[in-house]
Amino acid sequence: MTAPGDLHDRADPAPAGPAQPARPHGGRRVLVAGGSRGIGLAIAEAFAAAGASVSVCARGGTDLEAAAQRLAAHGGSVHRQVCDLVDASAIADWVESAAAALGGIDVVVNNASALAHGADDAAWQAGFELDLMAAVRCNRAALPHLRAGDAPAILNVSSINALQPTPRAVAYSTAKAALNYYTVTLAAELARARIRVNAVAPGSIAFPGGLWERRRQDDPALYARVRDSIPFGGFGNPADVAAAALFLCSPAAAWITGQVLAVDGGQSLGA
Repeated sequence: MTAPGDLHDRADPAPAGPAQPARPHGGRRVLVAGGSRGIGLAIAEAFAAAGASVSVCARGGTDLEAAAQRLAAHGGSVHRQVCDLVDASAIADWVESAAAALGGIDVVVNNASALAHGADDAAWQAGFELDLMAAVRCNRAALPHLRAGDAPAILNVSSINALQPTPRAVAYSTAKAALNYYTVTLAAELARARIRVNAVAPGSIAFPGGLWERRRQDDPALYARVRDSIPFGGFGNPADVAAAALFLCSPAAAWITGQVLAVDGGQSLGA
């Protein structure tokens, strides 16, 4: 199950900094929705380290400011804006502000999630609004800018929950399955315009302050069972997902569109 958690199982690889010679996203303009923590922040920081100018949005201003400072340390332009991603007008305002600040848009990453693990109507609605419609609205607002962008790409952050039954998170899993279908359909729609659309489907990803950290405290048996079920030997790190995101939005993936790439250490194989 894709879920935030902690970094106690494996250390993060050393972050790529401005001194590294390979900067495949130099000069590109990247938007990361839900980019203030966890997977979203790791993706935003990977792009910043690779030379991109980055805009991040999130609902919480404190985390957003801290994220902006981390991104700025890589030397590129950084834009941030508080944005409630269930609000269509707020999304449109962020996209336009980011495009103005960065001078255009080349890449859009949709990372927002309600992590709706409940079974009531509120959980289903939250999953629909955040996991699916936030991406739809963000991409729709960004599309005119992407059409004028440099090797434009859209990346949606899905989950392996969308690929297999997960009884603990039916609403969340269904929303991510809808996001996968939207990804491949949008890819088909935009292929002639050479705007690539892909998704990453993380498995159980751990980082401080996230769901798996809470599970470790509140339900240690579940935490241990999921951790031990992953063939690669523990939870993944946000950096694992960021590396895949960077590749799928890079020139190295120029002939790839309409794909959903599992990033899960073999978790979805049931090995």
